[in-house]
Parts: sequence; structure tokens; C-alpha cells
Amino acid sequence: MGKFSKIKKVQQEESAQEKMEWEAAGAKDSSDDSSDESDDEQVPQKQTEETRKRAELWTNRERVLVLCSRGADVRTRYLMKDIKDLLPHAKGDSKLDQQKSLKALNEIAEMKNCTKVMYFESRKRKDTYLWMSNVEKGPSIKFLVHNVHTMKELKMSGNCLKASRPVLSFDDAFEQKPHLKLIKEVLMQTLGTPHHHPRSQPFVDHVFNFSVGEGDKIWFRNFQIVDESLQLQEVGPRFVLEMVRLFAGSFEGAVLYDNPNYVSPNVIRREHRKGQHAYIEKQLALKASNIKQAKVTEILAEKTVDLVGKIICSVFNSRQAAAISENLRSILKIDGNTVSNGILSHVKKSTKRSNGWYVSEIDRVQIHVMSEECREKYDLEAIWAGDDRILEEIDELK
Repeated sequence: MGKFSKIKKVQQEESAQEKMEWEAAGAKDSSDDSSDESDDEQVPQKQTEETRKRAELWTNRERVLVLCSRGADVRTRYLMKDIKDLLPHAKGDSKLDQQKSLKALNEIAEMKNCTKVMYFESRKRKDTYLWMSNVEKGPSIKFLVHNVHTMKELKMSGNCLKASRPVLSFDDAFEQKPHLKLIKEVLMQTLGTPHHHPRSQPFVDHVFNFSVGEGDKIWFRNFQIVDESLQLQEVGPRFVLEMVRLFAGSFEGAVLYDNPNYVSPNVIRREHRKGQHAYIEKQLALKASNIKQAKVTEILAEKTVDLVGKIICSVFNSRQAAAISENLRSILKIDGNTVSNGILSHVKKSTKRSNGWYVSEIDRVQIHVMSEECREKYDLEAIWAGDDRILEEIDELK
């Protein structure tokens, strides 16, 4: 027992000595940590002071809600993503069901603490409409988006830093019409980055250019400011906005302006289909005309034979001419190469030359049943007096 007690006493002495060493090292480390903590406390204090000063200067608290409808195509989604990357004050949300009313966007914007809305509405997966609205008091503008080209699609040489502030450049035409002035104000408030925004950078390196084209269409371009010489290189995206209507409220209210130059894409597609049908009808008519002309050419090229007999029968009107010709057809049975009495060896079919003129050719004898009007008009006796060969085809247009 004495042996184990000695071992236990040695262990206690060693543990006491180690404890004293640990306490001395801890006091030294605590002094070092306190100096480091004091340095770290100074850094957050500086950051908080900077953020507080910036928050005091950030007076324009505009935020933009950017979202699209369900069923939007790929190009529309990439365009929306490009706009959200270019606007540091933009917020996103899930896609809106098209069955819901557009007034629901006002409630979503209030929940997101946004004052402006950019809503891309897709219809039939073909047409894209852009709504820009001021949530509080209006107005709201509906645009039809044309010629969309995204950043990934263009692959331009220009580039700009993310969250940098843009310069908004407007065409002089925006000052010539009242509705263009209002559109300019809406674009400035929606796409302009608020000064001293927490997520924005304190420098300017790109330009949003807005120009007015034919029919008051607005062309949007994004350019990089290369250097101090103010040379520009296009970054993207690019698209064209055609205004449809301008409303007094946010997605509601009276119509302040209705674009008279706007034509619905459905109307354009319907007219295009009509044009295709008209082209098909024109081609069919041309084909029928070619077939008719080929038949006439074939008849005129056919060689005529010397006729032994030429008989002309005059009647009073075209109805009587048709009846006599039909009776003649039934008597001679002019349907093939034989006659009932077997005298004639070759029989041609009876033909109608014009209204009131029927010709039946039997072997080398022609029987003309003509009304008085047709006989005076064509005057076959005068033709036969000048030439022994009969004209088999007379142009009805003459």
C-alpha cells in the first residue's frame, strides 16, 4: 500500500506543476487576444460608420421587382436575367400564373418592399409583352417586345462591372411628344440606379441608350465606356419596345394614350396566312391558264383535211341550235367511229364552238348549226370564198 501512495503523490505534484504552466500560458495568450480583439473591434466600427453615412445619403429608396409569367420562352427568361444583373436595385420573384389578375403584382411588390415593377408577360409562347408600373400611384405602360437579343446570344466585345451605375442617354425625340415624355420619366425611375444604393458600386462604366424609331418604337442598347476618350463598345442585351397602351393607375385605370400605329401580332399572322392562300390561288389559276393555252396550241397545230362538204344550218336562237345539234347527234349516234347505217367509215364527235354554234364532223363533211347572230358575226361564207380550208378554231375573245 505504501508503494501506491507514493505513486499517487508524484502524480498529484506533476499535475499541479502542469496546471501552473497552463495558467501562465493562458495569461499570456489572453493579453495577445485582447490586443487582437481591440484591432478587430476597430474595423467593424469603421465599417458601421461608413454604412451609416451611406445610409444617410441613400435617400432614393427605389427598388424594382422583375419577374415573368408562366410559359415564358427561353429568350425572355435570359433577357429578364440580364436586366436583373444590370440593375443592382432589382429583386426577383417566382413566375406569376397567367390566370391571376395583374393587380396581384401590386401586392407582391408591397411584400417585397418594391416601388416599381417590370413584368414580362408571354402569350402563346410567341409574343412577349413588358409591363412597367409605378406601384403607388401609377402610371403603368404596356409594351410589345421585338427583336430580343441577350448577352449570351450576342457575345459582344464590350463588358462592364456588375452593380456599376449606368448613364441613361435619351434621344431628343422624347421631348417632342407628351406620351414620350412620360415614358422617359418612367424609364429613368425604373432603370436608373439610385445614388448611394448599398448594392451599387460608386463608379460609372456603361451607358443605357434609348432612341426613338419609326412608329414611336423605342430601341434599347447597352454600351461600355471603354476609357476616358468615351469610346463605346456594345455589351448587350438589345431589344425594341413598341408601346401598346398607357394607363393612369398601376395595372388598371383609365387609358391615357392608345398607340394608333400598333398592330396586334395575331392580326399580322392572320394576314400572312391570307397572303399565303392568295399566292396558292394565283399559282393554281396560272397552272389552269397554261393547260388551256397548251390545248389551244395543240388544236391550232393539228393539220386540217380538205373537206368535201360544208353544210350550214341557220336557226333563230342558241336554244334551237342546241336542240338540233342534239337531235343530229342522236340520229347519227356520233359517239365513236361508226354510224347506224354503216355508210360512213370515220366519225368525229360533235363540238360546241360558241354559244349558238355547234359543229358536227362526219368523215369529211362538216355540219354547222348556227344562230343568225353567230352566222352574221363569223361570216363563214366569206372565209370559205377566200380559202378552201376551214378554220377549225376561232378565238372566242375576238
